Amino acid sequence: MKKDFQKWHNKKSTINEVEKRPFFHEKEIWFCSVGANVGFEQDGVGEDFQRPIVVMRKFNNEIFWAIPLSKTKKRNKYYFEFPFSGTAMSVAILSQIRLIDAQRLSRKIGDISEKDFRSLIEKLKALLP
Repeated sequence: MKKDFQKWHNKKSTINEVEKRPFFHEKEIWFCSVGANVGFEQDGVGEDFQRPIVVMRKFNNEIFWAIPLSKTKKRNKYYFEFPFSGTAMSVAILSQIRLIDAQRLSRKIGDISEKDFRSLIEKLKALLP
């Protein structure tokens, strides 16, 4: 499928004009405009190029580390599966962690449990050299 980088560029220009960033915390799960990206980098979908992310580390009110989420189940050291929204499972794609500006956040959709968040951090630390 061909990626529409021009459409994403136009959307990104609109996002950049957002003056008030939403208030967010670590462990929250948000829809986030991650865009149309290069190669195997995770893309957002739909008109706003969004996908769910989990806020891993808040540095200040503007920026944070985020890990994109997926429903595709994969079992290896680069993925972390956890329950979200009742019985549904989500998968954090650890290899895709990135710095995000809060201007990209759209709406909060939930939280990861404290227990799962701690397990996610441990699995992420295990990837470091």
